Amino acid sequence: MDKNRIKGTAKKAEGSSKAALGKGAGDKSLETKGRIKQAEGSLQKAFGKAKDALRKG
Repeated sequence: MDKNRIKGTAKKAEGSSKAALGKGAGDKSLETKGRIKQAEGSLQKAFGKAKDALRKG
């Protein structure tokens, strides 16, 4: 498994936590930052998945 898949999953989870915390606290800025982090994590995970697929040929 590519390291980008692992790091992407961790970023996505961190972003989800931040978004939930921001929503619960009524902090739109924190919620937005969390959603951005989630998107970054999703992209990084997809990149790692593509790299894995290329390796398998």
